[in-house]
Amino acid sequence: MSIASTLWKQVKYLPKGRPFSSRRFAGLGSRSAVGKAIARLVSAGELERITRGIYMRPKISPYVGNVRPSALAVIRVIAKQNHETIQVHGAEAARALHLSTQMQTQPVLYTSGSSREIRIGALTIRLQHVPPEKLQHAGTKVGLALVALFYLGRKGANPASVAKIKSQLTPAELKQLAACKMPAWMSKALAGPPPA
Repeated sequence: MSIASTLWKQVKYLPKGRPFSSRRFAGLGSRSAVGKAIARLVSAGELERITRGIYMRPKISPYVGNVRPSALAVIRVIAKQNHETIQVHGAEAARALHLSTQMQTQPVLYTSGSSREIRIGALTIRLQHVPPEKLQHAGTKVGLALVALFYLGRKGANPASVAKIKSQLTPAELKQLAACKMPAWMSKALAGPPPA
């Protein structure tokens, strides 16, 4: 059985519109043979290239036509294949927690990998390497609160901002946040002002 037919047997059961890495098929043959088989499926319209090394089965909607996966879904696939941790940028975290109305002009995500830009269609996403402290609890509300505090900084993490963050976390999440590795000023801000 050829690599192309084996690859197609696996691809046809993947959900339409969900991105996947071409590395998924590395065990089927040499890199060039798998690449050629994927290129044939793209030419035949059975697969669609999203960005370098990332593909999907086309998903067509009768209302909007071709449905593309979200940029974040594509970045998650890239992060998984590279064994990276991804976290939203502090500015986006602050906006998500209603601490700011500022929108990013270019999407930026924190990563444990190298800093780089990834093009997905017309969109360019910047991945910014950060220290592990900013990647704690990535993808959770605790991680969101942590990077928002880093973004706000010593002056921006005032009692009102900290209270707003705390009000959006459960007691268990607050405990997790307090246990994170963070600068002393952030620990003090989370603990609140000393009793009078």
